[in-house]
Amino acid sequence: MQDFTNGTIDITALPKYEEVQFNALSRKYWKVALLNTAIFLFILALAMALLLFFAKETRSYIYVFAAGYLILSIFLIMLYQARIKRTGYAIREKDLIYKSGIISIATSIIPFTRIQHITLNEGIFSRMFQLGSLHVFTAGGGSGSITIPGLDIELARTIKAELTRQLTNTD
Repeated sequence: MQDFTNGTIDITALPKYEEVQFNALSRKYWKVALLNTAIFLFILALAMALLLFFAKETRSYIYVFAAGYLILSIFLIMLYQARIKRTGYAIREKDLIYKSGIISIATSIIPFTRIQHITLNEGIFSRMFQLGSLHVFTAGGGSGSITIPGLDIELARTIKAELTRQLTNTD
């Protein structure tokens, strides 16, 4: 029988993911986010206009609605802009790192051995700007899966091919 050992690890010697240079999302992704926001704001404006038109008692609050709409619009645009700037990814020798968030920053490190499969998604607006989203599914279920949006479609295909190649090498 072999002797069981369970030595301690020098934590300072471990590679630091915080020092990794993250790749930014495509600049074209900002246009997709603006289009999605504009559609949402248009539907919201339409609903507010219908409310003001049919509910006469709300007409006295038109300036409150307009101010709230303007504040919400500015807030959403600033929120999307900050989110896109803080989102990044990196591919290392043995894993994929994805970082996102504004107030609470989440960093996911997915070893290639945990990846189950990868899909490439192209939404209608993303296709207009030749962008795609890479969805990486892990063995840990939905909580470990990540989606990297706003990748140039050719880059997304290249990353998918490389990750797929890594999957076949680890089996």
